[in-house]
Order: sequence, then structure tokens, then C-alpha cells
Amino acid sequence: MNCELCATPGGIVLWHDARCRVIYVDEPGYPGFCRVIWNTHIREMSDLSAADRVHCMHVVFAVERVLREVMTPDKINLASLGNMVAHVHWHVIPRFVDDPHFPQPIWGIRQRTGATARVGSEPAALASALSQVLITLT
Repeated sequence: MNCELCATPGGIVLWHDARCRVIYVDEPGYPGFCRVIWNTHIREMSDLSAADRVHCMHVVFAVERVLREVMTPDKINLASLGNMVAHVHWHVIPRFVDDPHFPQPIWGIRQRTGATARVGSEPAALASALSQVLITLT
């Protein structure tokens, strides 16, 4: 099996436990872009046990909460596609009206050039905030 998310962390690890990890995606134009990645190779959410699905979504919602509190985006996008990498992972993307694709999805048609830096989007700041919110899971 040649799975990118099994072979590599997938980005800068902000938080992890035995079941999943939160990584920072260094995507120009999208400060604060995170992914929640299941540690073992599972293709679909329904392949996880009920307890593991709850755990995964608890982490996804915690990441969303932290991004909202720290960065105050105009919107948060949550996506679990897996068409390119068939491994359970969730995209948690803070969106701003002046980002390159807004209001389109980040995979859509670019609407403008440039990107605005955002306070609180640094990996160290996000890791610190996440560790405070997710401390009960470790």
C-alpha cells in the first residue's frame, strides 16, 4: 500500500493521541488550514467503530472551535473527501471573505490574488490552544 498519510505525518503535527493527529497544512492563502488524520489506514468513517467515530469528530469540532476563537474567520469549511488519498481525514479550513477563493471552495475557481496574514494562525499558537482544549483526551 502506498498511502501518503500512512507514510508521512502529512504536515506539521499540532496535537496527537493514539488514534489521530491534527496537522497544520502550509497552504499559501489559507492560514490556519488544519487536517485531522486518523492514524491507522481506514478508508471510510463508517469503517471506524462507533467510539472511534465519536472520538474523531470530537477532535474535528475541537479544531473548529480553536480556529474560530483564535482566528475569528468569516466561516469554517469542514470537508472529508478522500478521493485523492483514501484514508480517513478531515479538512478544517478557516475562510475569510478576502481569501483567494472565497466564496468558492478552496478547490474551486480562484476569485482574487494575494493572501492576508492572520494573527493566531502560526502553528505554535494553534498547537498551544489545541492542547488546552484536547487535554481531556490524552
